[in-house]
Amino acid sequence: MPSQKERMLAGEPYLADDVELDADRRRAANLSHRYNTAHPGEDALRRTILEELLGAVGDGVEIRPPLGLDYGYQVTIGAGTFINFGVVLLDVARISIGSDTQIGPNVQLLTPTHPLDPVRRRARWESAEPITIGDNVWLGGGVIVCPGVTIGENTVVGAGAVVTRDLPANVVAVGNPARVIRSLEPGATPSG
Repeated sequence: MPSQKERMLAGEPYLADDVELDADRRRAANLSHRYNTAHPGEDALRRTILEELLGAVGDGVEIRPPLGLDYGYQVTIGAGTFINFGVVLLDVARISIGSDTQIGPNVQLLTPTHPLDPVRRRARWESAEPITIGDNVWLGGGVIVCPGVTIGENTVVGAGAVVTRDLPANVVAVGNPARVIRSLEPGATPSG
């Protein structure tokens, strides 16, 4: 019989209050606390902590503290990505963030889901769906990305949007729920 962690990693329903998963969350909490409390200018220390905490972190990644997450090992971040203050990465399922992406303050990437059935929810059953953010995406401040969403490369999501469904590459999306309002031509000069 698979462990609750094996069930979680396989994308199956699992019990969230499992002892092994609790130990993984405590590990991530300790590492993220060290990251968040490192003094300004301790870039090498912060980089070392990120490499231990995350599944993969590309060159030139900058994450301004505070950083909040569940496990860390389910998060991969591509080279040159900038993440502003207060990001929340609930990585019960995999969160993949592409290269050269810009993430505004207080953005939330939320992979967990809970059963609608109140009996199963009270019993602490949970599951999750992965989130994929493409290369060169810009998520404005306060954006919330829901479980199972993929955002295509070069896409811009306006501040405060709630992304409940996949967004294609090369578009601008705004609102709650987020909807595409225009297409972008890669390489075109922006008009004021």
